[in-house]
Amino acid sequence: QVQLAESGGGLVQAGDSLRLSCKASGRAFSTYAMGWFRQAPGKEREFVAAVTKTALSSSYADSMKGRATISRDNAKNMVYLQMNSVNDEDTAVYYCAARNSPYSDGVMNDYDYWGQGTQVTVSS
Repeated sequence: QVQLAESGGGLVQAGDSLRLSCKASGRAFSTYAMGWFRQAPGKEREFVAAVTKTALSSSYADSMKGRATISRDNAKNMVYLQMNSVNDEDTAVYYCAARNSPYSDGVMNDYDYWGQGTQVTVSS
């Protein structure tokens, strides 16, 4: 069992940078692949980024390539999402998710545990 708690959201200006954090509690965090997803008002939840358990490989949604970096610190049970040059399309609730597998992907149903989400609002 893994409990996830996101933080770092808030109101930011278009063009700003933002770092989201996710703290995991429970056992064996380092055995889970981790992902970030987001859900904008009136839209379905979508994939943002994911990282393997070892952090040797990561993947990104096309909309985030070149603007986002996912990272993790297994010693601290933390995963991060650094976003740069945010725009109003980045406004959403951002969710951290854990997959009981060494391999990460962008398929929402592959993830076993979810946080409550953190709101990011971009003001233009």
